[in-house]
Amino acid sequence: MSAPDAPIVRMRGLRTWFPIRSGFLGSLVGAASGWIRAVDGVDLDVEPGETFGVVGESGSGKTTLGRSILRLVEPTDGVLEIDGRDITHVGEGELRPLRRQMQLVFQDPNAALNPAMTIADAVAHPLKIHGMSTSRADGRRQAAEMLERVGISPASAFLDRYPEDLSGGQKQRVVIARALITRPQLVVADEPVAMLDMSVRAKILELMLDLQRELGLTYVFITHDLATARFLCDRIAIMYMGKVVEIGPSAEIFAEPRHPYTRALLQAIPRPDPSRRGREKNLPKGEVPDAGAPPRGCRFHPRCPSHFAPCGWEGRDLVEYLEERWTDPARFEAESAIVGPIDAVVTSPTEAVFPRGGAALAEWLEALRSEPADPLFEAVEGIDVRGPRVVVRFGDGPEPALQDVGGCRVACHLYGLAETGAS
Repeated sequence: MSAPDAPIVRMRGLRTWFPIRSGFLGSLVGAASGWIRAVDGVDLDVEPGETFGVVGESGSGKTTLGRSILRLVEPTDGVLEIDGRDITHVGEGELRPLRRQMQLVFQDPNAALNPAMTIADAVAHPLKIHGMSTSRADGRRQAAEMLERVGISPASAFLDRYPEDLSGGQKQRVVIARALITRPQLVVADEPVAMLDMSVRAKILELMLDLQRELGLTYVFITHDLATARFLCDRIAIMYMGKVVEIGPSAEIFAEPRHPYTRALLQAIPRPDPSRRGREKNLPKGEVPDAGAPPRGCRFHPRCPSHFAPCGWEGRDLVEYLEERWTDPARFEAESAIVGPIDAVVTSPTEAVFPRGGAALAEWLEALRSEPADPLFEAVEGIDVRGPRVVVRFGDGPEPALQDVGGCRVACHLYGLAETGAS
């Protein structure tokens, strides 16, 4: 498929957004009231023959990224090239010949296999779709050969069985066989061992590496498990809320993670080392924010243990800071009387407007700002009294762009203010 030295996958500014609709029958006919930014401006290349890992928490956008590569979901914007050809918006008729070269290994083998189809029919079905078998007997023969190759042996004993007759590991081998039956060069593997017992996972991963060497495959390997990515991947992209925050060689990322989110993911890996017991971990606080209203600036900043003034603070960050501060009952009793009802505060990306409090509230906020009580106050440009209202204004918080740091590329202001779209 690929020309020498050309990436097999090339993305530039790729976005895949999903509309938010409400109201009666809103999911079908209603106008979009907002957008879920599942993939939001991703640039990356995948080289032929490599295993490229995409790692992140649930909701980071990694599965949508994988499905966008295969055009199983429609990209909203940007450029997606496969083997040098722009397929971002080509029609299904043009895309069909390429689909035999691009395949997906699903996460859950139980859901991926039709319980009413025999193993032979399931594995041979792509051959029928793409006109790659001359007869049903030829399809069974090719299916048997591929089943043997993935470790289902003797294949003749499994061809006429149904998925319910197989173990979880055997089902996943069948799913892999079905993906490889069209002899693809690019395989997107979406958490392919997540649903398997621990004793089976290593065998499936070893099988995938063996098949890669034998068949010259390129993998995009999607996982939430950095330990698995370290075992399998040549390079890794760390995703958070639709963005790639760090990308580089696997060995480099594990030896010296640069982005605070990457460091947090690595610290969360359990390690059977008694000497590490009780060691402090700088893990992210709180939950992943709403993808329909991502944080301003760096999307990780509300949860980041290393956040500072340029990260992109906004009005809702101040409200969340006060709510967290008031988990101390003594503080709540004294300070809520000054602030008033916290749910009455009106927030925007650049302001927090307190409906009451006047000069007394402004004086108290200025005291917090001068401590400073939290890095977010370093981003406050001014605190204005407008009658009974108090307006807290925040300065610019640019979105960080990927920049070269050591052997990796990192989107973090800790290494200099590289703004998205500035270069």
